Amino acid sequence: MRKISMLINGEARQASNGATFDRRNPLDGTVATTAPAATVADAVAAVDAAAAAFVAWSRTGPGERRALLLKAAHALEVKANELITSMAAETGAAAPWAGFNVHLAVGMLQEAAGITTQISGEVIPSDVPGSLALAVRRPAGVVLGIAPWNAPVILGVRAIATALACGNTVVFKGSELSPATHGLIVEVFKDAGFPPGVVNFITNAPADAPAVVEAIVAHPALRRVNFTGSTRVGKLLAATCAKYLKPAILELGGKAPLIVLDDADLDEAVNGAAFGAFANSGQICMSTERIVVDNRIADAFVERLAAKAKKLPLGDPRKGPVVLGSVVDASTVERCNALIDDALAKGAKLVCGGKAEDTLMPATLLDHVTSDMRIYHDESFGPVKPIVRVNGVDEAVRVANDNPYGLSAAVFGRDIARAWEVANRIDSGICHVNGPTVHDEAQMPFGGVKDSGYGRFGGRAGIDAFTELRWITVQTTARHYPF
Repeated sequence: MRKISMLINGEARQASNGATFDRRNPLDGTVATTAPAATVADAVAAVDAAAAAFVAWSRTGPGERRALLLKAAHALEVKANELITSMAAETGAAAPWAGFNVHLAVGMLQEAAGITTQISGEVIPSDVPGSLALAVRRPAGVVLGIAPWNAPVILGVRAIATALACGNTVVFKGSELSPATHGLIVEVFKDAGFPPGVVNFITNAPADAPAVVEAIVAHPALRRVNFTGSTRVGKLLAATCAKYLKPAILELGGKAPLIVLDDADLDEAVNGAAFGAFANSGQICMSTERIVVDNRIADAFVERLAAKAKKLPLGDPRKGPVVLGSVVDASTVERCNALIDDALAKGAKLVCGGKAEDTLMPATLLDHVTSDMRIYHDESFGPVKPIVRVNGVDEAVRVANDNPYGLSAAVFGRDIARAWEVANRIDSGICHVNGPTVHDEAQMPFGGVKDSGYGRFGGRAGIDAFTELRWITVQTTARHYPF
């Protein structure tokens, strides 16, 4: 069991009233972490600290910001084993997924370091003689970052790094399901030498989240909110942000389709589908949530995918290497079991896997899924995946778009021009041709459409998200006035 602290103005803090909450391991129920249950006063103190630190940090040169972010990248690499152990204890994550989290998060910090000198503007021709008109970007102010448990290192770092690179200060609200993992990330920034108050960290009991978040959003110094999580919570947060006129970047749920065209390389499609569907037991916002296969090759594809899925190692990640570890909690098991029951009752065929009795859930495929089944529409967010058979490209695109989400997608086909055209017809913020739905790179514009949210993280898109664009003019000659 690990007991952690919050970080406010560079100081380790417990909750002002001494309250704590426990996060338990999903497999055996033992206490993995005891964390402070922040009060509203603690949340306000964190924003106050960030606001005070913003004055100096926003004027810090890009070279100094870059150097600190690179130090943070190195410090994160040093903590890799601690982070892998913490993810297994708090969320049941398998070591390969946890290791990938660290690898990509290091890249995010390095990319953030690189963009410190890319925050540029432009000269705009003015109709006023002698007027030098400039569009310039400046730091927005205090940023609230909220990250979930499922990719806690990647998304925790993403909630902080680009905002810092742009000259903002941050209040990071850790997930109630991975507070120690998120606490380790904050230690990285402290170890790297970031000034007090530039990165602040709070944790809260689940029941206190609405009050704590609203207190932060309502604070006059808060200028941006970036949130990754469920669509349900994202809508609530968006309403709170609208109430206080605070801009938000929201990356929410997904129902990522993977289309297998009739000319696809089946081995490549199987490998991409298995990775996208079952990495981290399907608990990724980009996870393949609907496999859409042309009838002409469906039998061969399903047979190969099932053979691969059956061989994926399943077990307690604390006891050895596995691909599928524990899902995050019993509610995931209940939801997925109910989806399986509903699909089978309505005519789907169980190809492999099946219902689980505990949080070690096997890779499960349901074939011949139709639109009257819940799993066709609902996000499973677990290792239970539907296969929908279609006739031709037009039906494949219709099925892919037949849901309210639009984060990631994939298309497999040998005719690249044809696959590209299909990709262009899919309603999603991200689409990969002959690649898995689960893919991210620090420099890419990451985000979704429809119920998957709005705004973009990564690279130049991140600069746009975490800076204010200002119009400034300098009159270089005498100006004529009408009176």
